[in-house]
Amino acid sequence: MVTMPNWLAKRASLTPDRKALITKEETWTFRKLHELSKIAANKLAAIGIKDGDHVAVLMGNRPEFLFLLHGLEYIGAVAVLLNTKLAVYELCYQLVDSESKLLIYDDIFEEKAADIFTSIEVKKVRLTDFLSIEEGNADIRSEWQLDRVHTIIYTSGTTGQPKGVMLTYGNHWWSAVGSTLNLGLYSDDCWLCATPIFHVSGLSILLRSVFYGIPVYLVNKFEPCEVNDAIEKQGVTIISVVSQMLMRMVADLGERKYPKSFRCALLGGGPAPKPLLEMCREKEIPVYQTYGMTETASQIVTLSSEYMLTKLGSAGMPLFPAQLRIEKDGAVLPPNEAGEIVVKGPNVTIGYWKKEDATKKNIIDGWLYTGDIGYVDEDGFLYVLDRRTDLIISGGENIYPAEVESVILSHPSVEEAGVVGKDSVEWGQVPVAFVKLFDSQTATKEDIIAHCKERLAKYKVPTDVFFVDHLPRNASNKLMRKELRKWIR
Repeated sequence: MVTMPNWLAKRASLTPDRKALITKEETWTFRKLHELSKIAANKLAAIGIKDGDHVAVLMGNRPEFLFLLHGLEYIGAVAVLLNTKLAVYELCYQLVDSESKLLIYDDIFEEKAADIFTSIEVKKVRLTDFLSIEEGNADIRSEWQLDRVHTIIYTSGTTGQPKGVMLTYGNHWWSAVGSTLNLGLYSDDCWLCATPIFHVSGLSILLRSVFYGIPVYLVNKFEPCEVNDAIEKQGVTIISVVSQMLMRMVADLGERKYPKSFRCALLGGGPAPKPLLEMCREKEIPVYQTYGMTETASQIVTLSSEYMLTKLGSAGMPLFPAQLRIEKDGAVLPPNEAGEIVVKGPNVTIGYWKKEDATKKNIIDGWLYTGDIGYVDEDGFLYVLDRRTDLIISGGENIYPAEVESVILSHPSVEEAGVVGKDSVEWGQVPVAFVKLFDSQTATKEDIIAHCKERLAKYKVPTDVFFVDHLPRNASNKLMRKELRKWIR
């Protein structure tokens, strides 16, 4: 049994006066964060939460989330992090499935919470009420067992009901270790968090802050002008983004350039459009593409800085504690052949909550079968092609939507693009595109198709183009192709 000292208590004793959390309105030190987390633990104890209980949190990017998260750690409770964009039906499923003893929710979700409690029985506490609860006397844990479950986060559920991914204290620790061995750590680092902190991407930033002893600049809602201002004027050195967020940041940046102190934009959320990467290269924006998922406690593959230009489009190589291989039909494939991405490492989940069959199917001898398609080149660099569930098979040929989207995005009038397969009697499936144009820009269906014909094999060219005013994205700004498939139907 491997143990570690209480993370935040340890950090508060080592560097109590360092900045831990920064917002536009206020700054907290690690000492203050520790004190507020103890208060949260005492309030949880006062309402009967104890070691091992599951507590669901429905909250956006606000400081109280951190105090509550660490308070749950201090007691030994498991945090069940709920996506604030989910429908009531979806939230009810996750609350019941996770066996949550308590739901703590932000006041702004009062109406949603009321609908939840007409459907299921679960103890609830509104955040405002929680903050006014008289403190109890929690038994604050002085150390963690690394194999204990820290968090349950539900996957998006591309097929069937979503599954609760169990992430241990050790998963989070090793994720942070692998990241810093790749990116390095500087005394003046400051990591901006604009991704949802109920998502593993945002959560991992909060935990790394404690491990590394660096501040998190927390943004309530992603706004490119606010993020750029923080990079240019507030000392932010690292940020985690997905393609759509980075596109908006670059557009807002205009002719300006980021300061040299800004050393890393971690780009995740799926294959990145090459036009965006090329634009960032021209503007000297240090983009490090990454690959990861909830099951790997955030990134497990990242491109190192020295390969940013020579391996454009690659997600990089596995982080130091991790391994990767490409499989098809049970065989490990050689370089440059596409197959399923399979990963292994101490940051990989121990399994899915109450889903033993899914755990046994997806995790074999410690290897996680991701369901994603990719290949490694002769140097061992990973190139992610697409989700296996998003793959379009047309006349026996594989079409990766991300490749087609990247070509469409290279059209000067196109701001966003999404490609999915449409049923075809002749071909099985054919690709169709949904396109959002930049304001004041014009383009026709024929323009987009002609643009694709110049750059893609005939079978990859969309057979139809639909112009829309928005594309469906989840809370992490990832494109939801399953919604596009519904739009076709």
